[in-house]
Amino acid sequence: MDSASQSQQWRRPRLNTYALACALLASTNSILLGYDIGVMSGAALFIKQDLKISSIQHEILVGSLNLFSLIGSLASGKTSDCIGRRYTIVLAAAAFLAGALLMGLAPSYPFLIAGRAVAGVGVGYSLMIAPLYTAEVSPATTRGFLTSLPEVFINVGILLGYVVNYALSGLPPRYNWRLMLGLAAVPAVGIAAGVMAMPESPRWLAMMGRADEARAVLRRISASDEEAETRLDEITKCADTSGQQSQSVWRELLRPPPPLRRVLIAAVGINFFMQASGNDAVVYYTPAVFDAAGIHSRKGVVGVTVIMGVVKTTFVLISALFLDHYGRRPLLLLGAMGQAVSLCGLGLGSKFLEHRAQKPVWAIVVCVIAVCADVSFFSIGLGPITWVYSSEIFPTRFRAQGSSLAVSVNRLVSGVVSMSFLSVSEKISFGGTFLVLSGIMVLASIFFYFMLPETRGKTLEEIGELFQDKHPKTSIQMN
Repeated sequence: MDSASQSQQWRRPRLNTYALACALLASTNSILLGYDIGVMSGAALFIKQDLKISSIQHEILVGSLNLFSLIGSLASGKTSDCIGRRYTIVLAAAAFLAGALLMGLAPSYPFLIAGRAVAGVGVGYSLMIAPLYTAEVSPATTRGFLTSLPEVFINVGILLGYVVNYALSGLPPRYNWRLMLGLAAVPAVGIAAGVMAMPESPRWLAMMGRADEARAVLRRISASDEEAETRLDEITKCADTSGQQSQSVWRELLRPPPPLRRVLIAAVGINFFMQASGNDAVVYYTPAVFDAAGIHSRKGVVGVTVIMGVVKTTFVLISALFLDHYGRRPLLLLGAMGQAVSLCGLGLGSKFLEHRAQKPVWAIVVCVIAVCADVSFFSIGLGPITWVYSSEIFPTRFRAQGSSLAVSVNRLVSGVVSMSFLSVSEKISFGGTFLVLSGIMVLASIFFYFMLPETRGKTLEEIGELFQDKHPKTSIQMN
């Protein structure tokens, strides 16, 4: 029986419970980022009131975490190759723990920014390593669902942040925002402890020449010993076991052969558009957007964000459950086009409200629905699929460093958008900003249609073939 037949034989839709447990433990790290996004959207209102910060300082406060996460994402590839995927997840949780404590105890704005810097490094590590580890322990037929779990947990964290905002909003501003930010330290401790119970990634073990340990893990995450041996054979053929590949990997990533260049364009492109869609900024600044739309009650604004969080979490769960059934491309295209329409509606609605002294209730409702639709379509498409796609398309030898590079672009764009959203909106209005974002999502839809092949149901080792040259003579072996 040939390798392809064997591969088809062991691909079953049944979910491996041990692989699920590993994915859940790795993905819980993402709760911390989600919590920060959700809680900061409300906490910033009270920080502005308590510390008397300007709009520019508000933008820096929000966006600084994303820019500092660039440090973690750039370092995460080499770190995870050196110390392993599991300890890198622990490192991410530890950095976020330290950052949360600094923010919660901050006596002034500079200390608050210092806390954001430390937490940002942890976020950078987490965003790369959680989906990468999950992709490496997941069977091909359920990899889409399992690798989308980090995004599910980000949304759970966002919702949790909104709920904490609502619960603590009645406290004096001097205390409520410190409690909101400092409470993130509690799950960070539990996550770091829980991750220690996880096994190391079998692909990292194979890359380090530890085949027996890799085989032991594969037997637990595979349907049979035969499947485990088949997967180990595929992995060891593709893994560089020399232990000295880091410099050559970066050299090839910076001057890639054509197949690897296509992988890089796909991974960097999807990460770029994920943040260029403005989703993080919309979530961070939703209270300001709703205030401009005519919802002036602080508790009312925070209450609406809770509704948005519930909708966002619901749709990312739906996407995760159907990702392995319908594939990456259909859901990604549906999400991108849906965001383009939603952002256009939000832009037009906001423009209408800008010119009205009396804000009609129906127009406010339209804007609220448009925001919920935008984050819902993001949660169907770009939200989960970015992490799935960019963690699965790189060949084994390039996976950690390549994912690190793609996530760095993600963090850079997120920081730029978050730190310029209010300033741009002051120049061209919220409505104008949303119309620009709608146009960006039209371009994103075109890019996804032409540049991203379907990867559903393929092993990580088979996916590399999708990006190879069509003519064998010019193909380059990336693995």
